[in-house]
Amino acid sequence: MGATLSGVAVALAFSPAVSQETQKKDEANKDRLPMVVYDKNPYPSTYKPFPSVTTVIQNATVFTGTGEKLNGASVLMENGKIVAVGTEMDVPYGAKVIDGTGKWVTPGIIDVHSHLGVYASPDHKSLSDGNEATQPVTADVWAEHSVWPQDPGFARAIVGGVTSLQILPGSANLIGGRGVTLKNVPSRTREGMKFPDAPYGMKMACGENPKRVYGKKGGPSTRMANMAGYRKAWIKARDYKQKWEAYYRDYKAGKDVKAPTQDLELETLMGVLDGEILIHNHCYRADEMVSMVNMAKEFDYKISTFHHAVESYKIADILAKEGICSAMWSDWWGFKLEAFDGVDENIPMVAAAKACAVVHSDDANGIQRLNQEMAKAWADGKNVGLDFSKAEAIQWITLNAAKSLGVDDKTGSLEKGKMADVVLWSGDPFSVYSLAEKVFIDGALMYDRSNPDTFWQSDFEVGYTKKGAHQ
Repeated sequence: MGATLSGVAVALAFSPAVSQETQKKDEANKDRLPMVVYDKNPYPSTYKPFPSVTTVIQNATVFTGTGEKLNGASVLMENGKIVAVGTEMDVPYGAKVIDGTGKWVTPGIIDVHSHLGVYASPDHKSLSDGNEATQPVTADVWAEHSVWPQDPGFARAIVGGVTSLQILPGSANLIGGRGVTLKNVPSRTREGMKFPDAPYGMKMACGENPKRVYGKKGGPSTRMANMAGYRKAWIKARDYKQKWEAYYRDYKAGKDVKAPTQDLELETLMGVLDGEILIHNHCYRADEMVSMVNMAKEFDYKISTFHHAVESYKIADILAKEGICSAMWSDWWGFKLEAFDGVDENIPMVAAAKACAVVHSDDANGIQRLNQEMAKAWADGKNVGLDFSKAEAIQWITLNAAKSLGVDDKTGSLEKGKMADVVLWSGDPFSVYSLAEKVFIDGALMYDRSNPDTFWQSDFEVGYTKKGAHQ
């Protein structure tokens, strides 16, 4: 009882003093500027799933994207999500039922390396917006601000079963800027295609490209200068990050401090150092990939994916240990010296080492048949004893690709609660004769090979008309 009364007395005795101290602090800070916090996502996604109905695909062969194959199985989609996958399923009343007999179902294909929209069709200098080749480091540019939603390539890609894709700047620069992940849907705006809550990527490039572009522009002209250029950029970014951390620390301590000046280039690099932006690194040679891994350790950031990665097979164990994906072609090689030491078994060799293997396109035509590129890599591995099942290999264009982009919790496999990004194939997707018959994005039927009303046509494709012809 006494302790309680004593406690109350102490509280009463000191409460006026606390109140006066607070008043003095408020008075001292009345003219203080508010804390400066820049919007990290000033161009947010406005994507909304298209209308969908509850749909069941029955009696199909299903590759779940998790390494599992189900025969005679069903896939239930409702409210834009995967609800159930299995061989025994009750069909909800009123659901649309699709007979999948003799057909295959897979997750939607994801291309982690595309330039659709930034190198749009038709191929014309007016639409060449992928490389800001004006200085070696252009981390301030964002690929999304070059994306042309009317590029006919998007419509061609969905015919091949592509439901999501990452659009990257080109590889002229040491650091080329931010990439953006899109849902492959028709839209009037770039924001209407942006994959909700997908992390940004940042494009870097090793080797010959920066040397070739800048060798006569004052450098870099050598691989050692490439490396020096990256490191100088990261040193600036580290200093910039430390300035902002000091500003927030001092401001919260009540000090009257001025915020650092916003720098768009360093802001993107700081996003990498903060773990918010993923590194996608164009890099062919094994030795250069290891140098990039070592540099990432020097500056304490993480590489998500090496792109093109022709020599990943040489260091697959290192990539597995570091948790770095390799986005690769099935058989492109030899078109320049750094691409010369490629092997057709690159992709399955990386996968055999338990590293993250991904098949990518980097091509407006190749994106239309990524299932065939995957199949070629699978067959090349099988020929040398790397005997992956088809259910495992399908991950190279689905779940592993989603991991590369940091969206594997949302898409990439047919698991309950994930986005209903689904492809119904006419036959085995490993066959050159199989075609995507129906493509669903968030449960909405976005492409139906049997229904021309679902075929996209951009305004640009309507064609030229004479003045007054629209009346």
